[in-house]
Amino acid sequence: MSTRKIIAALFVSVGGVITADHTPYIDAEVAGWMAAEAAERDTLLLGRRTYQEMAGFWPKADDSPITAQMNDTPKLVVSTTLENVDEWQNSTLITGDPVAELNQVKQQPGKNIMLIGSATLARSLLRDGVVDELVLIVFPAVAGDGKRLFEGGHDRIPLELASTQVFGNGVIKLVYTPAGR
Repeated sequence: MSTRKIIAALFVSVGGVITADHTPYIDAEVAGWMAAEAAERDTLLLGRRTYQEMAGFWPKADDSPITAQMNDTPKLVVSTTLENVDEWQNSTLITGDPVAELNQVKQQPGKNIMLIGSATLARSLLRDGVVDELVLIVFPAVAGDGKRLFEGGHDRIPLELASTQVFGNGVIKLVYTPAGR
């Protein structure tokens, strides 16, 4: 049995600012990549803030294939403050040690687990050795102020570049793995 991977995928500007304003860059080519990635995973991993934002949107979104996919996909939510995750179907709350629980989930049968958004959780799990791939989707824009994926004061985490893909519209996909794995 092969081990499932946890893949942290984050949209960032050229300056490293986490961005949710990526819509202008989602053309047919980027959307095709996103659909291919979705086919390779069967679980979403979210931190509290990302979960709350998405839970406020997807259950009420228009009836489309992406809406059905987001709602039907099992979701793992890491939080020490939420008491339940009942507002979005197929969500399970992880309240214990996320490293131990996620390492256990990785040993279960299934496809990859995709961590989306949730920069704080991505940093923590990368530092703790739980993330198997860090995928940065770099949009050809400078966002200026905003939350950065890696801010000062964090441990140094050596990474190895596993692959790159340049899309026709200037978006770049960078895939990193923890060094030495």
